Amino acid sequence: MYFGSEESRRQILEISEAFSHAHQLGMATILWCYLRNSAFKVGDKDFHVSADLTGQANHLGVTIEADIIKQKAPENNGGYNAIKFGKTHKKVYSELTTDHPIDLTRTRWRTATWAGRAHHSGGASGDNDLADAVKTAIINKRAGGMGLISAGRRSRSRMKDGVALLNAIQDVYLSRM
Repeated sequence: MYFGSEESRRQILEISEAFSHAHQLGMATILWCYLRNSAFKVGDKDFHVSADLTGQANHLGVTIEADIIKQKAPENNGGYNAIKFGKTHKKVYSELTTDHPIDLTRTRWRTATWAGRAHHSGGASGDNDLADAVKTAIINKRAGGMGLISAGRRSRSRMKDGVALLNAIQDVYLSRM
């Protein structure tokens, strides 16, 4: 679902109906809660990965009864203020969180979701896939996350490296850190 897009109202209704039907059949539902709107880019800052805006998308995903939500890891905050839409208390930005990735992730969990529902994507493919995936898993786990969705392109495109990547992510979640 692309929250903020021109199609988002239709998508919310259609997906909500599909999820209701899936649950009647005893099926689990998974929702990709991504943001899509050119207004979410302000100057050189991209608020498509803002903790507050993506947290709202996660909240809507939970509201339409997604069992698991896939979301990109937050990279910034202050999306409501930047796009001048929505309301939240000023302390959310000044006292209740910092710009540290764990705080951004933890803030999103507290304000819009509950543990066990939202999972971060492993991120885009790049030159340092293994290190990036482990870093994302550590941030997510320390913020209270229950899992990381990362079995996609990176693990399939280079099978040997992909198995090592998935094993490293598993090790993060199995460790007592």
